[in-house]
Amino acid sequence: MTRMTTELPEQASFANPLEELYVRNAPSALRLAYFLTGDPELSEDLVQEAFVRVAGRFQQLRVPDAFPAYLRRTIVNLYTSQLRRRRLERKWLRGHEQEEAVVAPPDVGSGDELWGAMALLPKRQRAAVVLRYYEDLSERDAAQTLGCSVGALNQLIVRALATLREHIRKDEA
Repeated sequence: MTRMTTELPEQASFANPLEELYVRNAPSALRLAYFLTGDPELSEDLVQEAFVRVAGRFQQLRVPDAFPAYLRRTIVNLYTSQLRRRRLERKWLRGHEQEEAVVAPPDVGSGDELWGAMALLPKRQRAAVVLRYYEDLSERDAAQTLGCSVGALNQLIVRALATLREHIRKDEA
């Protein structure tokens, strides 16, 4: 798997529009995926899969200029689907009296308290915080990306921030 570059070449000439879309959107998409997963390899896989899905329907997009929003939404959907699939796999393994699949926590560095607390949040709370504060989306755009109302988004954020504060206080004590 090749690493995505984070720099856009100046005066770059692109062979086709899809190449330009990828070069312009991949770095921010990769950052979003990394903040959701905490895993660099999984992040790259999510971005590549999302790009293939959205780019494959590029001609059918109602608003082609909204490609970054479509890509962001697809990354969040793939992330939640991956978590759901992992949960079903564990349930199946427990049901068949096999050892539970061990899923290692994301390797993001042991010194980062905030990241450790973020990793403990439920997936929708984590996605809400990442979309709202890291991606700096408006409440409306973040809610639309998550497929919920603005009120539900705000509830997710309030709960997430309370959990983060509590976790950090426990670490400081």
